[in-house]
Amino acid sequence: MPDGGRPQRPGPPDDEGRDSAHYGWLYEGAGRERSARENRSRARRGEAPSPEPTQPMPTRSGPDRGRGQRPQNPPPRAQRGGGRGEYAAYSGSGNDYGEGRGSDRGGDYGNDYRNEYADPRDDRDRPGAREYGGRPRGGGRAAPPPRGPGGRLLPEPKQRRRRSGFRLRRILLLLLVAWLVILIGVPILAWSRVTKVPYEPAGERPASGSGTNFLLVGSDSRQGLTAEQRNALGTGRAAGQRTDTIMILHVPSLAGSPTLVSLPRDSYVPVPGHGRNKINAAFSIGGPKLLTETVESATGLKMDSYVEIGFGGFVGVVEGLGGVTMCLPKSIKDEKAHIDLPSGCQNLNGPNALGYVRARYFDPKGDLGRVERQRQFLSAVVKKTASPGTLVNPVRYTRVGLSAGDALTVGEGTTVVDMARFGLAMRSLSSGSGTTLTVPVSSTSVSTPVGSAVRWDRQRALNLFHALRDGGPIPPSLIPND
Repeated sequence: MPDGGRPQRPGPPDDEGRDSAHYGWLYEGAGRERSARENRSRARRGEAPSPEPTQPMPTRSGPDRGRGQRPQNPPPRAQRGGGRGEYAAYSGSGNDYGEGRGSDRGGDYGNDYRNEYADPRDDRDRPGAREYGGRPRGGGRAAPPPRGPGGRLLPEPKQRRRRSGFRLRRILLLLLVAWLVILIGVPILAWSRVTKVPYEPAGERPASGSGTNFLLVGSDSRQGLTAEQRNALGTGRAAGQRTDTIMILHVPSLAGSPTLVSLPRDSYVPVPGHGRNKINAAFSIGGPKLLTETVESATGLKMDSYVEIGFGGFVGVVEGLGGVTMCLPKSIKDEKAHIDLPSGCQNLNGPNALGYVRARYFDPKGDLGRVERQRQFLSAVVKKTASPGTLVNPVRYTRVGLSAGDALTVGEGTTVVDMARFGLAMRSLSSGSGTTLTVPVSSTSVSTPVGSAVRWDRQRALNLFHALRDGGPIPPSLIPND
């Protein structure tokens, strides 16, 4: 070896000093390694590390300004910064430093040659900048930010309308969910409060016919009423229970209109095991079972379900609705029913409504006039219950639902589906779709061992019951003109 066998460290290429100004990026890795070794050696000797070389920054002035020529002494890569377009300033495609392709997005050269009077809040070079104060997506120059009087930069507008719209939609969604919870939850809670009783009689029963028959009973049960309430309502203190209302609701199996038939409470019919008596006596003697058996024996129709409502429950439902409007053709005064109502349309509260459907002594039609008022008032109650004013009012809807649950008594085996069919049929009748009538009678004041009673027109009554059993149309002669 030239130096006595001592290994020689290879020196830098001959053109390193000459070309490093133009091709420094080829040697920057080796230069950093050599500088690191020298700094470690200086540290072991206790000397300060050597300062990093610096390069003067080029300026826009000079003979080459605007000619797009490459500078003679460009800074090394470490001083120019990274990013896209870092060498665009030297590509020759532009007219000056920082004006070549990508100079706006590149390193320090592009930043140094921006408008030196630009507002520092201008974020057009920020990555992901929006169109306001930033670079348009399609490229090109960014639109200048809006300025106010005096050249002040206006703040970016806040999207208050979008936030307000989102808040409003969220509130509406919460209200809708709450309404659905009440709409579904109240019937479930009300059904849990319904009383269920056995009603199906023992022994032989009529065969099932077309459709479903509900036996609807309005009893004078005073359960839940105090002595003061009984006096105010005029219900009396009679022992046991009697029925002021007996109806048959027939719901067809296929598409068709329901039929509601009233059975006068003084109808003179055979009561199984007790001879002939008024039909309401069957309820006071044997309750729902004997009443169901009596109705089935007299009509030949099988009662598939049983629904009963008492005095107290009736008043509670009407009060929950806020009263029911009825139009009276003439004034009504009945001391036994405790009512004194003027003629004309008026809102009946609970006590007045109960007296209205129970009164009969003022009416020349007697019991027949009463059953007509009962059907009319029942339709008005159902119509108001199913009205939007009740369904969208959570307070009224809850009060009516819970009052109905406390008031109703249904037969064992009656399901929620059965009650839904019952409610839909009653709503259809209240809207005028369907038929309401009273069983045909031949006399309203027949003298019997149990007092004055109502006698049915047997042949016409059988025609009505056969039509309901077979699913045929009701004979027009049986339908009242009014």
